[in-house]
Amino acid sequence: MGRIERSRELARRRTRRKKLKKLRTKFAEATSDADKQLIVEKVQRVSQFANLE
Repeated sequence: MGRIERSRELARRRTRRKKLKKLRTKFAEATSDADKQLIVEKVQRVSQFANLE
């Protein structure tokens, strides 16, 4: 039996939070501006209004 919509929504939210956490740590460790720009673009694809600072 498939998942109901609410549990799918929660799963997507959990996955998004994990991914954003990883990208935030990568952003903090990045040294060059080019690397930071790539990470910012990825974050915007994952969550449009996420803030890195």
